[in-house]
Amino acid sequence: MTHITSSTIGYPRIGEQREWKKTLEKYWNGTISKQELLETTKEIRLNGLRKQKEKGIDLIPVGDFSLYDHVLDTSLMFGIIPQRFQNNSLGSSSLDTYFAIARGTKEAYASEMTKWFNTNYHYIVPEFDDAKPILTENRLLHFYKEAKEELGIEGKPVILGPISFLKLGKGYKEADFQALLETFLPLYIQVLKELETEGVTWVQIDEPILVTDLSETDFAYIKQAYESIAKAVPNIKLILQTYFESVTHYEEVVKLPVAALGLDFVHGKTLELLQQFGFPQDKQLFAGVIDGRNVWRQDLEETWGLLEAIQQIIDKERIIVQPSCSLLHVPITKHLEQTLDPIIKGGLSFADEKLTEIAVLADGLQNGKEKVLEEIHESKTALQALNQSHYRGKSRQTVDRHEWQAERPAPFQQRIEEQRTELQLPLLPTTTIGSLPQTAEVRKQRLKWRRGDVPTQEYEQFIQKEMKKWIKIQEDIGLDVLVHGEFERTDMVEYFGEKLNGFQVTKYGWVQSYGSRCVKPPLIFGDVSFQNPMTVKESVYAQSLTDKHVKGMLTGPVTILNWSFVRDDIPEFDVLNQIAIALRSEIEELEKNNIKIIQVDEPALREGLPLKKADWNTYLDHAVYAFRLATATVKNSTQIHTHMCYSSFGDIYDAINRLDADVISIETSRSHGELISTFEENTYEKEIGLGVYDIHSPRVPTKEEIKHNIQRALATIPVKQFWINPDCGLKTRKEEETIAALEIMVEAAKEIREEQLHSLEK
Repeated sequence: MTHITSSTIGYPRIGEQREWKKTLEKYWNGTISKQELLETTKEIRLNGLRKQKEKGIDLIPVGDFSLYDHVLDTSLMFGIIPQRFQNNSLGSSSLDTYFAIARGTKEAYASEMTKWFNTNYHYIVPEFDDAKPILTENRLLHFYKEAKEELGIEGKPVILGPISFLKLGKGYKEADFQALLETFLPLYIQVLKELETEGVTWVQIDEPILVTDLSETDFAYIKQAYESIAKAVPNIKLILQTYFESVTHYEEVVKLPVAALGLDFVHGKTLELLQQFGFPQDKQLFAGVIDGRNVWRQDLEETWGLLEAIQQIIDKERIIVQPSCSLLHVPITKHLEQTLDPIIKGGLSFADEKLTEIAVLADGLQNGKEKVLEEIHESKTALQALNQSHYRGKSRQTVDRHEWQAERPAPFQQRIEEQRTELQLPLLPTTTIGSLPQTAEVRKQRLKWRRGDVPTQEYEQFIQKEMKKWIKIQEDIGLDVLVHGEFERTDMVEYFGEKLNGFQVTKYGWVQSYGSRCVKPPLIFGDVSFQNPMTVKESVYAQSLTDKHVKGMLTGPVTILNWSFVRDDIPEFDVLNQIAIALRSEIEELEKNNIKIIQVDEPALREGLPLKKADWNTYLDHAVYAFRLATATVKNSTQIHTHMCYSSFGDIYDAINRLDADVISIETSRSHGELISTFEENTYEKEIGLGVYDIHSPRVPTKEEIKHNIQRALATIPVKQFWINPDCGLKTRKEEETIAALEIMVEAAKEIREEQLHSLEK
């Protein structure tokens, strides 16, 4: 292989127009065969490799592509299949077993899903209970051969490293970690030896866990693992790849027996560590200098300055230019965005444009800055045009905490008594999280309306018809608190991005969230402010259809911030408070229109938690303040709900309490009550709903499963504080399975309610 000057860490899987998603869902629906699935996804995979080659990337990753999730890929490669999916008709290593673990079956619940570090990507949590790992297939070898034979690409196989893989899993005691590691190391070595035999030169082994707060014991495991690998496979050039932050134990990490280190120079303090402690002469540096997580164009002049600072410590022959992380977290290309204003479009850089930025910097590093002055000047000019335009604006709206009320007027115990009197809900009230199934017809009508093929009045009548249908369904099921269903919304963040000042929505800016679920984060380009009511019309109409309470549904400020591509020239917390003040106006409008329960969802609060614990308090203080800033002005009798998704809640329990929401709903079904231990160890006085069944799986739960989850929770949480709800919104589920699951949930709730009322009467 020729001299390496550029590299990528990973590339989006979904295709320019989500062909990957559509193909997967056709397979799951039974409309295409396994062969068609594999052929189509292969072409998507090869197309991504071609692009990287054409853009001039020297070292291209292979094996980063996935049919669902790269962590699940690693589990299946090593035979880590939960017992409930073994000894069945699916086959121990079949594609159907793979999807069953991720999505569940009628007989078996899906594996837990949680956030990938501090991103909105979700991975399937490995289950190591009584693990007896074996190498089922060397998928890296397969993808390496494919790239070489089909495209002439000498690829860089990518694998999740043993420490991160095990640390991200569950089902073992910490005391057993070393023994578990020692069962996996021979398999990792076997994979690498087979690659070595095939003639592979470079292998990328991802250890993002190295940027978290690891103990000395943890680092001892890391040292053990990589010394074992280096001894067994001396001829493979191993890139120890990290991302999302600067590494901890930097001085020890750079001494590990690997050929190269991949470090993130965009997030954290990597440059400072490099300047303070230096870099070993026997290693190459894969320098992550292009932001892999945001979409604003790189100022190549500024980034060139960063590369010059790195060259003060490391000679340029040992520097490889790459993004800060996998490009999985950004959309594929901006060239499809034909309706964006040219000034905004000129200031953007999606995955394909980032490939160009990498190639330009690598060319300059190799041949001299004068060779790429034109490209550097072009990036500067585009960003100056954006920053000097009316889009960015000159104002920098900040929030003086002394001027804004961020406290509810009365404590919770006083509020809840007024709310119980006002709302008149039964014991163990039942509700859903917010969204209801969006059928193909709903999506079709919305698309027609957006294209101008359907008049606004006709579209709104269609949405009202859907709301009316589902209000009736919810009443028939027997739910206590209803929702309007959110049929008018494409996405819980994008919808608000279309209605608030300071946002721009793209047409094809999709990124993968989990499985085939893709989201389209809006762009925050200017100061955010309230323009007109965003949810009042739908909420008021739905409430007019029923005597039961209908929740007003909003996305919270932290989630809107974390699930948007935020402007990178002002502090994030200033943007966060701007969003909170805008939402405050919307909440006040809902309350004026007699909406008595308002849910402000914050599924991304835990996701945004910094990877270094030293930074947690600052982030959580700002997050809590923003939520309270948005919700503080309502009456005592108005009930504020919030909802949070898959997360480690023990880390943020105090912050959850300080949000001062009257009711919080939290996922717990996939973790099967493990989250309840947080509430066993702490006293939580407010009301809470722990999700009693998993909506991310198509299976309909049994009544016994739901009752078990409720009873497990009631062993810890007082019955008067407990709500019963699904894990999350139901937008992606089919109507028939949604109705069936909710009927079972309500039936289970009524049975337990009767038992509890009888017990209270005694």
